[in-house]
Amino acid sequence: MDSITEKGYSVARLTKDNLEDIAKLHKEVYNRVPAPDYFPKKYNTAYTGIEYTGFIAYNHEMIPVAYYGVIPCFIQYGNEIILAAQSADTMTHPLHRYKGMFMELSNMTFALCRELRIRLIFGFPNQNFYKASADKWGWQTTDTLDYFTIPVSGFPLRAVLKKLSPGKLYTTNSAYSTENESVKAAGVSNSVLADGFAGIRRDDKYLTYKTYTDTKVVLINNAKVWIRDKDTWLIGDMEGINENNFGFVMERLKKMANRSVVGQIQFHCSPGTSLHKFFSKYYEPMKSFPVIFQDFGSPFPLEKIKFTLADIDIF
Repeated sequence: MDSITEKGYSVARLTKDNLEDIAKLHKEVYNRVPAPDYFPKKYNTAYTGIEYTGFIAYNHEMIPVAYYGVIPCFIQYGNEIILAAQSADTMTHPLHRYKGMFMELSNMTFALCRELRIRLIFGFPNQNFYKASADKWGWQTTDTLDYFTIPVSGFPLRAVLKKLSPGKLYTTNSAYSTENESVKAAGVSNSVLADGFAGIRRDDKYLTYKTYTDTKVVLINNAKVWIRDKDTWLIGDMEGINENNFGFVMERLKKMANRSVVGQIQFHCSPGTSLHKFFSKYYEPMKSFPVIFQDFGSPFPLEKIKFTLADIDIF
């Protein structure tokens, strides 16, 4: 099969100077424009010693038509830490699909990861990618996350208010709902590490990096809940939670969300973790994202690596 360069395309590694091309491609693929600082922040992983780990394909007019990249981070298991990366944005322009773009760009990215001594890539593919591609290109599946939906009210009032009066009405109410409970913190410690599993190392440098989306931490009865305030509240992770306080914390969180006119709360996590156990006692688990890996010599058993929603790049 001809390579994409033999088909008339050119390929360039992601850099600070061509990040804007990712935003252009994103608009063509998803028909929405991300915030101007979204991709610059998301791919600014200097805290790991590595940045801009991905490749862009261009047509003969130098229009970006495909991209694949990963986000470097550290994974910790006990006292051992390794350099890893999350498989992130995968985009191909609708007019340039079915030409082997993803396979070639991902293989180039994997080769770069080996050069950079990244020892593990993990990802959370959607079902379309997983069914079509995951088993073909060396990905190993270890687990599937579960998600929990926590109803807050029977009517998604915020979504309606957002349409009727964009911006001010629902954002003001949202700010009021958490102003007394919010704490000055960029995130919370990783609950899977506290459970004895391997997981993403969330030190101060990582939490400072993880600001490309708007999140907040609320304090409830000495427990911290990391949330992303959208039409549905997303729980990223929780700190200081146990079987004795979980029910109280969730009831308090639901009241806060109700004041914020949110219809529901959602949380995703790996089975086997404490939070999965606590949520399962009150709410029904449903299958979420598969967890897949490219193993370049990780010393950690893949089945010991666990995640919560906060670890996924969409949070």
